[in-house]
Amino acid sequence: MKSADVIKRLKAEGWQHVGGKGDHMKFKHPARSGHVVVPHPRKDIATGTLRNIYRQAGWAWR
Repeated sequence: MKSADVIKRLKAEGWQHVGGKGDHMKFKHPARSGHVVVPHPRKDIATGTLRNIYRQAGWAWR
C-alpha cells in the first residue's frame, strides 16, 4: 500500500497533520488518544510497518 493512500484515509477520518521530521508525517486525532506516524513518500510500506499504522489508527487488519 502506498503511503499517500494511508495519509488520504487518515485525513478522511479526521486525523490532523501535526508535524514530522524528515521523511515521516505525524498525525493526531482530536477525539482519540495517541498519534500515528507514517513514512512519506513511500511507494510500498513494509507489511509490519503498515500493520502497526493500522493498530495505531484503530483500523481492523485485513
